[in-house]
Amino acid sequence: MDTVPQRIASLRAAMRNAGADACLVPSSDPHLSEYLPKRWQARRWLSGFTGSMGTLIVTADFAGVWADGRYWVQAEQELAGSGVQLMKIDTAASSQHLQWLADTLQAGQTLAVDGDVLGLAAAKALQAALAPRGIQLRTDIDLIDAVDPQRAPLPDAAVYQHDAAFAPQSRADKLARVREAMRQASAERHFISTLDDIAWLFNLRGADVNYNPVFISHALIETARATLFVAPGKVDAALAAQLAADGVQIADYAAAKPALAALAGGALLIDPRRVTLGLRQAVADGVKVVEAINPSTLMKSQKTAAEAAHVRKAMEQDGAALCEFFAWFEANVNQTRITELTIDEQITAARARRPDFVSPSFGTIAGFNANGALPHYHATPEAHSEIKGDGLLLIDSGGQYLGGTTDITRVVAVGAPTAAQKRDFTLVLKGTMALSMAHFPRGTLSPMLDALARAPLWQNDIDFGHGTGHGVGYFLNVHEGPQSISRAVPEPHMAMREGMITSIEPGVYRDGQWGVRIENLVLNVASEKNQFGDFLKFETLTLCPIDRRCIERSLLTQPEIDWLNGYHAEVRARLLPLADGAARDWLLANTEAL
Repeated sequence: MDTVPQRIASLRAAMRNAGADACLVPSSDPHLSEYLPKRWQARRWLSGFTGSMGTLIVTADFAGVWADGRYWVQAEQELAGSGVQLMKIDTAASSQHLQWLADTLQAGQTLAVDGDVLGLAAAKALQAALAPRGIQLRTDIDLIDAVDPQRAPLPDAAVYQHDAAFAPQSRADKLARVREAMRQASAERHFISTLDDIAWLFNLRGADVNYNPVFISHALIETARATLFVAPGKVDAALAAQLAADGVQIADYAAAKPALAALAGGALLIDPRRVTLGLRQAVADGVKVVEAINPSTLMKSQKTAAEAAHVRKAMEQDGAALCEFFAWFEANVNQTRITELTIDEQITAARARRPDFVSPSFGTIAGFNANGALPHYHATPEAHSEIKGDGLLLIDSGGQYLGGTTDITRVVAVGAPTAAQKRDFTLVLKGTMALSMAHFPRGTLSPMLDALARAPLWQNDIDFGHGTGHGVGYFLNVHEGPQSISRAVPEPHMAMREGMITSIEPGVYRDGQWGVRIENLVLNVASEKNQFGDFLKFETLTLCPIDRRCIERSLLTQPEIDWLNGYHAEVRARLLPLADGAARDWLLANTEAL
């Protein structure tokens, strides 16, 4: 079982034993998380492809991973010689694998997929594609258990209370708000599986998932009580007593399904995009199921004024750490040996020295020249580049602080940037600024804003293959919804509301040459209310200089120059009290007016 071909062969044997003609392995867990605990990294283990998104399908004579353009180069390298093919798709939301299954499998054949890690919405899409062709869908077996006898157990990190100093909304108040939303939906019960929703609702945090301070759990909210399903031993007696005081009881993680099966009558609210098929099928037949977005998903996306104040402080500490890092980098690049791995070590160490830092918010992306052209590139001890000579270094990194979550991308010059590199950098900067300066009616569907950041690039026949912006949690997941500034099909729950934090991150990626991405986080704040409507605008939260050496000034308009100079003045004023020595000198030098 040491090689991918051996693992695929073992899976095929398990398929034959179960009477399955094909097996689908999604990149998901029972909570439909983005970052997966080791127990549910089956797609990665079976195929050898380590990207965070992808779908593996195995038949008797075929194995393939469907992945979007962010991962094509990476997947081609990792799948080479494994017998697993890369199936290129346009976007992560593509349904091309469904059409492939419908076209490839024959009537009467069976597709197996573990219903406990298959989203309910995804299951409906699968059924709609396969049923008309007479293809059976079997979701009651987990073939990975048969294939991987050394499968990792559930994570066992302790659950802890989010420090009250940074949690301005009480658990009781949040539960009351969710219960009011349940009442409006005519539901007496509400089941939640998404880990960040649960962590937010109960003011709890954990360490079960890399980079995201969440814990493996389910929750059942009822009109007079709530049940938190977690593995035994994760909640100590003192915390359990605090939860009990708020009407929250602890139950075994394994008891979630039986609890759904034991429900009798009434109505249960579930989010079809945030619960698995296995859990939906466990609901007793006599229970009316109301499908709607989790109320907590909308609530946690709208940060309160007190939370926004904490986020601003976290951004200042993060910016000060970056000043320290970049001062070190400028003093040492092309002088001492620095690799992409060194960047991660140094930037994490600088953040770790700041107050209230907990961990990185995702794995640092540091890509020099050609590696920067891979949007989700990650250096490894086996494959990384030394940073020397001339070129562009792209660094996408972030931190988890008790008072907020950060995510920033900066591109800096190493040596002398070329005219072509400066042009790409400036066009991306224009896109970042265009969206940053936008005003828009309250309730605007977030995907409608996407073109604002792309317009300067489109004007030059350039585009990029990822979304422009994602929601960001409050000491929670670095990626959250419901808003998404992207080419997603707009839906009502994607409306922009005051208090939402979103990234703005357009890019240009030239294969084999360089990549440019400039990312800031912004907060939706009130603008003006007049005869034309109620408007919102963005407050830029991220505080870090943008490398002026990479800018082709002639491509900027005066309003753009004014925005950049104003931003740098703000960065200087906010960070100067937190910077000293070389970091202070670097900050002053890099926030001069353009």
